[in-house]
Amino acid sequence: MIFYPQERIAIFIDGANLYSAARGLGFDIDYKRLLDLFRSKGRLIRAFYYTALMEDQEYSPIRPLVDWLDYNGYTMVTKPTKEFTDTMGRRRIKGNMDIELAIDMLEMAQHIDHAILFSGDGDFRRLVEAVQRRGVRVSVVSTIRSSPPMASDDLRRQADSFVELQDLAPSIARAHAPRDDMARMRAEPVDNEE
Repeated sequence: MIFYPQERIAIFIDGANLYSAARGLGFDIDYKRLLDLFRSKGRLIRAFYYTALMEDQEYSPIRPLVDWLDYNGYTMVTKPTKEFTDTMGRRRIKGNMDIELAIDMLEMAQHIDHAILFSGDGDFRRLVEAVQRRGVRVSVVSTIRSSPPMASDDLRRQADSFVELQDLAPSIARAHAPRDDMARMRAEPVDNEE
């Protein structure tokens, strides 16, 4: 990823996607270190974090992370999850944040030079293309080293640069070994199907 000193940067984090990718690679993200890394690369205009929240629970395991991020330099974009029963009679939870992320990136395009998208979701390929047409460079951060790979080939090809998440691990991983936090593991991955 190439940066220029006066470049205006915005970060767009698909929370569920990044969480799954980092878990697949065996490390936890230190969000303070992540923010510091990109602040050192240029003029960080905004860092967005997108996640769906289960509002009907008395305690949400992801709420402490959301609150910490909100107080420590991230712009939080959340919405309540929706519960439904699929055709097989199974209870499913849906919380897709793709539209929110797409709208924010398109609106920010006139104010930034470089967008960093933390997601491997192929649905973002057309968004990346649209933002590039507005003169913004787009770097995608995800992984192809997990099993299965988390980064869509179409998205990787469209991006100006693709950064393997595992290569960033020394700079953005928590200093300690990943915790065995079953509640947090259940909290973040949400069914993103429409």
